[in-house]
Amino acid sequence: MLVLQKVYHRLSPPLNSLLLHRPPPSSRSSLFRSRSLSLRRSSASINAMTSSSSSSSSSSRLHNLVPAGALAEDSAAVAADIINSSAAAAVNADYEDDALNIGYRLPPPEIKDIVDAPPLPALSFSPNRDKILFLKRRALPPLEELAKPEQKLAGIRIDVKCNSRSRMSFYTGIVIHQLMADGTLGPEKEVHGFPDGAKINFVSWSQDGRHLSFSIRFDEDDSDSNRSKLRLWVADVETGKARPLFPSSDVYLNAIFDNYIWIDDSTLLVCTIPASRGDPPKKPSVPSGPKIQSNEQKSVIQVRTFQDLLKDKYDEDLFDYYATSQLVLVSLDGTRKEIGSPAVYASLDSSPDGKYLLLSSIHRPYSFIVPCGRFPKKVDLWTTDGRFVRELCDLPLAENIPIAFSSVRKGMRSINWRADKPSMLYWVETQDGGDAKVEVSPRDIVYTQPAEPLQDEEPSILHKLDLRYGGISWCDDSLALVYESWYKTRRTRTWVISPESKEISPRILFDRSSEDAYSDPGSPMLRRTPTGTYVMAKVKNGIDDGTYLLLNGNGATPEGNIPFLDLFDITTGKKERIWESNKEKYYEGVVALMSDQKEGDLHLDELTILTSKESKTENTQYYLQKWPDKKTFQVTNFPHPYPQLAALQKEMIRYQRNDGVQLTATLYLPPGYEPSKDGPLPCLIWSYPGEFKSKEAAGQVRGSPNEFPGIGSTSALLWLARRFAILSGPTIPIIGEGDEEANDRYVEQLVASAEAAVEEVIRRGVAHPDKIAVGGHSYGAFMTANLLAHAPHLFCCGVARSGAYNRTLTPFGFQNEDRTLWEATSTYVEMSPFMSANKIKKPILLIHGEEDNNSGTLTMQSDRFFNALKGHGALSRLVILPFESHGYAARESIMHVLWETDRWLHKYCVSNSSDVSETIGVGKEPVDSENKVVAGTGGGSPEFTCIGETHSMRRSLLWGRCGLDDF
Repeated sequence: MLVLQKVYHRLSPPLNSLLLHRPPPSSRSSLFRSRSLSLRRSSASINAMTSSSSSSSSSSRLHNLVPAGALAEDSAAVAADIINSSAAAAVNADYEDDALNIGYRLPPPEIKDIVDAPPLPALSFSPNRDKILFLKRRALPPLEELAKPEQKLAGIRIDVKCNSRSRMSFYTGIVIHQLMADGTLGPEKEVHGFPDGAKINFVSWSQDGRHLSFSIRFDEDDSDSNRSKLRLWVADVETGKARPLFPSSDVYLNAIFDNYIWIDDSTLLVCTIPASRGDPPKKPSVPSGPKIQSNEQKSVIQVRTFQDLLKDKYDEDLFDYYATSQLVLVSLDGTRKEIGSPAVYASLDSSPDGKYLLLSSIHRPYSFIVPCGRFPKKVDLWTTDGRFVRELCDLPLAENIPIAFSSVRKGMRSINWRADKPSMLYWVETQDGGDAKVEVSPRDIVYTQPAEPLQDEEPSILHKLDLRYGGISWCDDSLALVYESWYKTRRTRTWVISPESKEISPRILFDRSSEDAYSDPGSPMLRRTPTGTYVMAKVKNGIDDGTYLLLNGNGATPEGNIPFLDLFDITTGKKERIWESNKEKYYEGVVALMSDQKEGDLHLDELTILTSKESKTENTQYYLQKWPDKKTFQVTNFPHPYPQLAALQKEMIRYQRNDGVQLTATLYLPPGYEPSKDGPLPCLIWSYPGEFKSKEAAGQVRGSPNEFPGIGSTSALLWLARRFAILSGPTIPIIGEGDEEANDRYVEQLVASAEAAVEEVIRRGVAHPDKIAVGGHSYGAFMTANLLAHAPHLFCCGVARSGAYNRTLTPFGFQNEDRTLWEATSTYVEMSPFMSANKIKKPILLIHGEEDNNSGTLTMQSDRFFNALKGHGALSRLVILPFESHGYAARESIMHVLWETDRWLHKYCVSNSSDVSETIGVGKEPVDSENKVVAGTGGGSPEFTCIGETHSMRRSLLWGRCGLDDF
């Protein structure tokens, strides 16, 4: 996780929510608008699970790791050797000698040293913006941490020792700094009082900023089996002294779902492991009967290929055992009180006034075909003194949510507290039965109701929507913004409503295509209220009495993103640009408001914002900027994370596909490289396709040429250190205009995009036409295999990680395709590289985690694809990583992936000696009729894929991280 995680979403989050360990309750049903919704009242809760995991593990710890042999120590010498054919042959000989050896391997030092560099700390500001936390982190964790026992139940993975989600990373220490008026940091104050070796998770500020809460656990000890369970601690911010919150040492957190929240300045609601819980249920030696599923009612139930589901009654009992919690209300003085009975509590939220609790729990009957998010769910209302108020809803099992995008669960959903009221609830109910294919108006209705309504008082209708509800940004009785969208048409609308005035009619503020990045007006910035919630910030400009908001936007333009901050008159729609990123050298962004401590409207001349600043060669730093003179103060001064590549060359390039679609990519070249002097380089193209409804949207530029190149542990950019040219994230738009589905011409458009990219790097003289490799992760791996099958004239080899290759194994939709296999059979078949395994003649390296839990990318996909390749004599290699999931985490695994990739690229790309005269020309038809481009016939995308239009998606490509390929 990047330091302070720069915000590339359209709405700047509250400062102390920058590292939330989960989306706020108001955004859970609509992550794509998560930054625009009212945020949960609890202050900054920081998820150690998303931070980089351990450690400064030395190679001595990894006794089975062997360095690649005969690799030059000096990077310049290595670069020269790569170009020299005899030296390259020697490198390949060493790789060949090592290839069959058993054990984990280390990549060359120039790659290894970058990956092993110590991680920068994560940051979090206090609610009052006067202090800042530096959360210390380890580097990559050892494989032994991933090898710990876990239970795969109901779509989640559970660490049975910790009674938490498995594979949690952690912080190793907490440092507090005072933030001075000039932006400088005061002396370091370390949080102390806990034993050495503590693993810290779930760090959170109290609402007044005077205390920190966090969980602590230790490596399990044979003498104390409970040491690995999570205990809740608190620390006094002024002194840094930490202590256990519960006087008793036998109270442990249950961290399967929500684990605790702050109710007020001194009270927390905690999910604990029930004291009466005994040993886990034992698996019967003989099953009580066969496993039976029935559909004698002829219900239409279509679900995607979810993994880690419950399998039998024993699994159901295990899920109940680990997920059941007892809620405990505890004060800082140790006073405690149990709330309700033990249950599987999925979420906790307190009302802004701290008087009520909104408790969501799941219960039986469970399902064997959908994950726990679709289990029956009950939402209850309690008072914080332990009085049950009422049941808001009890939703049945939701196995039959249609697979069409924009389909939802029936009944009440998105139940939350209004951020601008003490204890007012709001929620949404679908009018189309949750089925996006049903035409009805309205489609969704938003309701509100007090926590304890008067007798016979019915819920009030707040707003009716014809598209699908996408969240609300609250301000006050006179102003709120309601969002709706429709995936199929990419339409998104923003409504202005007056929550407490029936006389003022709702009106549309923005109505646009979600794909049209150039027309994005930005999103309103939020400010913190005295009760700890977040509402839209109103600003007074000192000139008139108009109602002004601050719109924070990415500022997409044909030259790249130029982030901005606009003063926006909500009544007239007029805008005044009060801040804009430097577009010549730097990429800057507004991260959060820093002048929202006082109640009431903000004054423009007292505005203070936190900004980020970076360039092609300078890593991200954070600054305070204060009005009216807009003077800036630098807050951080982090060192360059990989100085050996500080002088890398980066350029955002544009070129055109043969059908006229404008394409973009980021071209990276090694430090000191000169095309005219050094000649063309071996090149690695790393990408991930995306679906669009129009050519115009597909051709828009996203990202900035001035962004700092983030290099993650499996990034393609690591091969800059091996003197490769890297074409990162070339846009590969799959377009379905009008009634046409995007996948109807998938292969045709895929190949055309790849041809255009290859032609461009060859035209520029930076890539050798016979030494261009292609690679990708997840849907990018799917892309890679398809390109080697249908465009063998473009690439010398490929690297495909954690992909899905046979779409008949995902028959009820995949990626952005929401037609079933039976509705679009030819699409599923023709898009599947598995079906074209006989056409793949170029070397392909397949890598997959043995425990991949991403929907659609079962490890079996790579197993079967490799067998198909081997059955046709294809030059291929399959690497299965023990204990790894969809993304790779352990140091041993990551280092071995890098070794395998480096070996593959040097053997089949750097040393590729194909005669150019015998190579099929770029853009020409292959000689073999079997290799001609085949047009696909299919198309669609879930909300959770990593396809997107923001910088964060591009950075995911660079880091080899992709979203849920088939969620």
